[in-house]
Amino acid sequence: MMKKTATIAIHNGLNEDTQFGCVVPPIYLSSTYNFLEFNQPRAHDYSRRGNPTRDMVQKALAELEGGVGAVVTSSGMSAIHLICTVFLKPGDVIVAPHDCYGGSYRLFNSQQERGAYRVIFVDQNDDIALKQALAHQPKIVFIETPSNPLLRITDIQKISELAHQQGALVVADNTFMSPVLQKPLALGADIVVHSCTKYLNGHSDIVAGVVICQCQKQLEELSWWANNIGVTSGAFDSYLLLRGIRTLVPRIRLQQENAQALVAFLQAQPLVEKMYYPALENHVGHQIAKKQQQGFGAMLSFELKGGLDVIKLFLSQLTLFTLAESLGGVETLICHPATMTHAGMSEEAKKTAGISPSLLRISVGIEDSQDLINDLQSAFDAATKR
Repeated sequence: MMKKTATIAIHNGLNEDTQFGCVVPPIYLSSTYNFLEFNQPRAHDYSRRGNPTRDMVQKALAELEGGVGAVVTSSGMSAIHLICTVFLKPGDVIVAPHDCYGGSYRLFNSQQERGAYRVIFVDQNDDIALKQALAHQPKIVFIETPSNPLLRITDIQKISELAHQQGALVVADNTFMSPVLQKPLALGADIVVHSCTKYLNGHSDIVAGVVICQCQKQLEELSWWANNIGVTSGAFDSYLLLRGIRTLVPRIRLQQENAQALVAFLQAQPLVEKMYYPALENHVGHQIAKKQQQGFGAMLSFELKGGLDVIKLFLSQLTLFTLAESLGGVETLICHPATMTHAGMSEEAKKTAGISPSLLRISVGIEDSQDLINDLQSAFDAATKR
């Protein structure tokens, strides 16, 4: 019987302890494991290669995304780097979004500069530009949808079909949606990647990533290389991640509900020049989002009128919105992408991607939505009186 997402999130790892009957699984902190006898290792021999706690969270994540297995890594960036290490060599091409997360952009660009592979940054919603990029016969097409920070939507099924015609692997970054709201493997992607630091963990107290595959051979390659280069996650972070996943569904539902309340409020503010949220009918990707997502998520961005002085004043008046990078935690965060998450991009690249100095990004938490609105109102009042 197929289990629903909420049930999978809660039950993986429960009641599996045979020694003491623990409902919640113990943390296996051992770095090494004894051999049964000469030349007879157990299922685990060294925790960089395999760890029982990491095994449990990998199983949970693979089941949530509908993959055959997963590799949990030390960060979201190491997850992406692992994929590129395994499937790209010098001269190979990766096609990536021109408006992807700043850390992903920095990784792809810096690896290109040192000759590890070639990267073509392209607006994946521009059919002509995408066709020209695919003509280079890339080995990987990297999708990020919704994009960070402008919430642009990419048609996963369409891009996957076009990429597969060129023999490319499709890697989808599903960090913003989580498997609660979007399942890229079911839409045609070959591999899903997450920064588990974000929604999957949900409490801003670990850094981790994951690669989830639907091909056993690719999974084995990625697992071998993850051990080889030492990017696997530790046992305690794996335990915290598994614990965070248990509340993933109710967290996402409340965060999304709060986000919709904030969007309605922000739309009525004279200082808000433009809103970016896929639930809005005037959002260019609204129809695609409705087709491939099971909700619109809890990330939103908007442009504030008045220049940097107004932005600084506005941010200084907030008490419930923490000025910080990252996203997906139970607490509400606000950031200025141009100087924070995307600071590693050149001014020209930011301009091309549409990341303006007036842009603010919010990761909505699970606080009371009216309290959040009242906090925003105070900041708007101060900025208006300036």
